[in-house]
Order: sequence, then C-alpha cells, then structure tokens
Amino acid sequence: MNHKFKGPVIELFLNGDPPKKNLYSKFLSKKIFAVDGSLNYLKKFKIPVDSIIGDFDSLLKKNISVKNTIINTYNQNYTDFEKALNIIYKKGFLNVNIWGGSGKEQDHFLGNLSIALKYKKKLSIIFYDKYHLYFFSDKKNTFYMKKNKKISLFPFPKVVGLKTFGLKYPIKNESLEIGKKLGIRNKSISNENNKIQINYKKGELLIFIEIER
Repeated sequence: MNHKFKGPVIELFLNGDPPKKNLYSKFLSKKIFAVDGSLNYLKKFKIPVDSIIGDFDSLLKKNISVKNTIINTYNQNYTDFEKALNIIYKKGFLNVNIWGGSGKEQDHFLGNLSIALKYKKKLSIIFYDKYHLYFFSDKKNTFYMKKNKKISLFPFPKVVGLKTFGLKYPIKNESLEIGKKLGIRNKSISNENNKIQINYKKGELLIFIEIER
C-alpha cells in the first residue's frame, strides 16, 4: 500500500503485538522509531532503532543503548503514540507505518485509532498487524489489490454517500454506521489492473485489507 505523501517512510513500533518474525529482515535498512516497551521485542530480534520515544514506564532499562537517540516525553496528557507522531511530524516526516498498534489491551487499540484520526490530515498513517493493514480513508481513494483478498469498510462512527468499485459486493451511494450497518468481509474482484475505488461524501471510514500471511 502506497502512502499519499512524497518522501521517506518511518517505521514506528508500539507496544502491542509484535510483527511476524519473517518480516524483521525488511526493517534492517529502514528508519526506525520505537515507543517505550516496543524496544523489548525489537532488541530481541536485533532490529536497529534510530529513536526511542516515551516516558519509559514499560521499557526494560537494560535495553537502552547509547547508540539510540532517546527522547524523554513525560507529559501524561498525551499517550506515547501521540507524542511519537508529533515528534515525527516536527522532524519533517509525513509517511508512517505503524507496527504493534493492536493486540494486548484493546482500549489501547481503540485509543490508537482515535489518535491516528486526529493526525489524518498531517500524516499518512498505515497500521499493520498479523492479518491486515488498515488506515483511515480519504474521501476519494484508489489502490490495487489481488483478486479474492478480503477488505472491510468500517465507519468511524458513520460514513455517508459511500460508493465502491472493484468489490464483490458493491456499495452504491449508501451510509454505514456503527450499530446499524457495516461493510465488513467484502472481497476484491478481478478487473483492469485489479483497481479498487472507494469514495464517500461525509464521515470517516476505516479500511482493513487482508495481507499475505
């Protein structure tokens, strides 16, 4: 999945479920930011970290290396995730892949989604877990998927005037809303270039796309 801004991509690791082991080699040449306790699993798999961000309340102190840039953020009015996004933005980076944003305590997962929505206009944010990549959609979104890949459209909390192209179960100028109607467990179909188009008029839409396992 491509980001919407030009420029480099930051890999930001949070203290949720770590990525699958077979992915770690892809991070070796990336710009890595780690939030607090995520350094515990990054060190285990020998992933080099450029910057460590947080108040370090869940970090094993022995994992802190003098080779890392350590950014202490003690303001308890913001989560470590939001502090990290703010620092990344101020450093001039606009594209961020998020790892470890879900799993473990689910209130953290919902909180992370809320923060990502807050930064939607400033940053291009894509979350990854063991099953999906997911992101908040712009009102007009075009991307490409292999045939028969699962895709779910989740209103946050409501989206109006939704239209889709390239899905097995098309949506034509409809509304989705939590507690009423969702657009989960759809599938991509074969068409020219396997193109998917998702447009809507109002609201916020979270898109989940199945990834290779």
